[in-house]
Amino acid sequence: MSAPYKEVFHVEHWPSGRGDVSRETQGRLEQFADLLVRWNVRINLVSRADTDVIWGRHVVDSIQLVDLIPSGTNRAVDLGSGAGFPGLVLAIVTGIEFDLIESDQRKAAFLREAARVTGAPARIHATRIESANVAPAMLVTARALAPLPLLLDLAHRFLLPGAVALFPKGAEADRELTEAGRTWNMHVERFQSQTAKEGAILKLSEVVRG
Repeated sequence: MSAPYKEVFHVEHWPSGRGDVSRETQGRLEQFADLLVRWNVRINLVSRADTDVIWGRHVVDSIQLVDLIPSGTNRAVDLGSGAGFPGLVLAIVTGIEFDLIESDQRKAAFLREAARVTGAPARIHATRIESANVAPAMLVTARALAPLPLLLDLAHRFLLPGAVALFPKGAEADRELTEAGRTWNMHVERFQSQTAKEGAILKLSEVVRG
């Protein structure tokens, strides 16, 4: 395995829920990160500059969503899954079945291999979000995909009644919420990101077009 990831894989890098992550799950996350590094040589999964900070910038950034997932959630949809953040990581950690939607065929191939290697309960759909034939779920996630107004346009049809959306956002979160509020009615909970000083996680429910 690639040493850099074991070197930074310490307790202090994990959110408060880290105690629930078993040694077996840690191993599967290490397998995922090592595979990502190997594939990243051939296809652009993450920035080359991020190679040595995958745990903090990507893996842990995804894991911090775990504590915000409603209890009893057994299936989720992740939009624009890319390199597997947050959807594949959440599938590995929680055991929740994820439908991962990714239009880039090469990235979708990586996701399939990563799901196979780690045993993650994930189905990969290599298609555009607008064309995906995926049933709605009680949880929808997306990371670094689109500004919130557009993201809600894409996500809305995948949200079951009573479902929750979890969207990590950056410094523009307030502006995006204001813009989305012109078109959408929703209950908003905002949580400070544990991995980015200016970041926030938006937990949205009762999402209805205004």
